[in-house]
Amino acid sequence: MQESNSIEQIFFKYLSELQFDEKQLDYSLVEKHAHVLETISTLSNSGTSIFDLHKRQIVFYSSNYGQNLGYKHSDYKDIGQMFFGLKIHPDDTFQLSTNGVTIYKIFNNLSNDEKLNHKLVSEYRILNAQNQYTRLVEQYQVLEIDKKGQIWLMFLTVDLSPNQDVTEGSKSQLLNFRTGNIIPIESPQKIQYELTKREMEILKLVKEGFLSKEISDKLSISLHTVNTHRQRFLEKLGANNSFEAIMFASKYGLLD
Repeated sequence: MQESNSIEQIFFKYLSELQFDEKQLDYSLVEKHAHVLETISTLSNSGTSIFDLHKRQIVFYSSNYGQNLGYKHSDYKDIGQMFFGLKIHPDDTFQLSTNGVTIYKIFNNLSNDEKLNHKLVSEYRILNAQNQYTRLVEQYQVLEIDKKGQIWLMFLTVDLSPNQDVTEGSKSQLLNFRTGNIIPIESPQKIQYELTKREMEILKLVKEGFLSKEISDKLSISLHTVNTHRQRFLEKLGANNSFEAIMFASKYGLLD
């Protein structure tokens, strides 16, 4: 559970690095979108909500949110997203938080139009009102972007998954619903992202083709210290060798 809490903290730390000018955010849009989403929920029986990246919290729940799990609005109205977050399977919580960091890094490299053309589709296990795990399908899509091109509001749709095999863990994919292109989001179970400055420095030199002895001379540190740092970043990235470490670190933007 400690590892899970760590990655969740990294996820919200990543969100906290986004800088919004609240004066330029039109919060009347939240109410307008909420009205539309409430209608969609009524017609489709899907739960909907709006996530505000500036406030880093869900600012709207449809009246039927949680209904498919047997929960009433009064069950979660006071603590909101924390209520549902604590009921997600701990292994899936870790993976979803890891994927969250990956997704936001990917979105940051998309044009504004492309941000609006993609959505994250995830499937995971969560406890229902009978305290039994149920699989949900969750879809995140961009609602609003601020003037700097940062994602500000996203809307969430949740439904029961047709696959109710609760022995399976979570899985996620990024879908371009204009083209139908799908990007599977997979990440090593052990990935942590918390590489130290020295570990990052050595990993980048390894990527450039330097051997441990050459890195030792270049950084004026002992060969033993270099090898210790190399072992640590392998463990943190869940990699078996330097090639995998470079591949994982590059995939998640750690070498940018």
